[in-house]
Amino acid sequence: MSAAAAAPIDGTAAPQAGAGKGWQARLELKFEASEARTRLAHRRHEGPLLVQRIFHPEPRAQQGALTAEPCHVYLLHPPGGVVSGDELQLAVEVHSNAHALLTTPAAGKFYRRGPPVGGEPRVARLTQTLTVDDGVLEWLPQENIFYPDSAVALCTRVNLAAGARFMGWEIGCVGLPASQASLAEGTVRQSFELWRGAAPLLLERLNIERSCLSARWGLAGHHALGTWLAYPATEPLLPLARALSAPMNCADLTLACTLVDGALCCRGVAARADRLKQAFIDLWCALRPPLLGRAAIAPRIWAT
Repeated sequence: MSAAAAAPIDGTAAPQAGAGKGWQARLELKFEASEARTRLAHRRHEGPLLVQRIFHPEPRAQQGALTAEPCHVYLLHPPGGVVSGDELQLAVEVHSNAHALLTTPAAGKFYRRGPPVGGEPRVARLTQTLTVDDGVLEWLPQENIFYPDSAVALCTRVNLAAGARFMGWEIGCVGLPASQASLAEGTVRQSFELWRGAAPLLLERLNIERSCLSARWGLAGHHALGTWLAYPATEPLLPLARALSAPMNCADLTLACTLVDGALCCRGVAARADRLKQAFIDLWCALRPPLLGRAAIAPRIWAT
């Protein structure tokens, strides 16, 4: 693994602690294929954002496989939660013929915002940049929980080269449904971008606040929402995804699937995040073989 001096992830200066700032953390990972196995070739971090464990639980790649043997990585934020003033950055690069699967050991937690500093509101920020160069990335984090009165800005950008493949999801839980606590006066500003070269495949913006929690044009009383994505996908996979999701739909869970410009997108809302996450896992298990040429082997941490 490289131990080079830290450098900016996105071309900007690394976040520095100062008045009104909380944890400032950054993690940079690069995956490469070597001898039919994907290896974490470069890891660099500043602050509390780390790799917890690295696993290779899947069979070795056979001749003619799309990529090398996948590398499973668990990402960890040791403080256990994100508060206003925290700024976390993650940058991942998957090089040619490599295959990385990233997940987290537990749900992300975004806590109640603190008082303004110098008249400026304090926001918890998470920025994730995922780049795939003719390899495969599976981005499968557990859900983010947005606590009552939290203030969150979450940005994810996926950059794909011409031969890259991507499967992933992002799931959010608004408030604490088990305690019958809503987002209250909190705000969530979330963006997700999927690019192929210089062409945008999906650009999403979500602004979640009190007015949309119960409105029919918003969450309609649901607490969990998420997006499941796969690229590139072919036309026959859309009816398969719809056939898989149709039996899951009920009063507490609604899924809808579309295919646009080769991106298979399944969006969902649910009364509980665990129901939506299990639905996304079921889709992943069924669609991973035709999309990536490998049977689904779930990260062990999901069973704990």
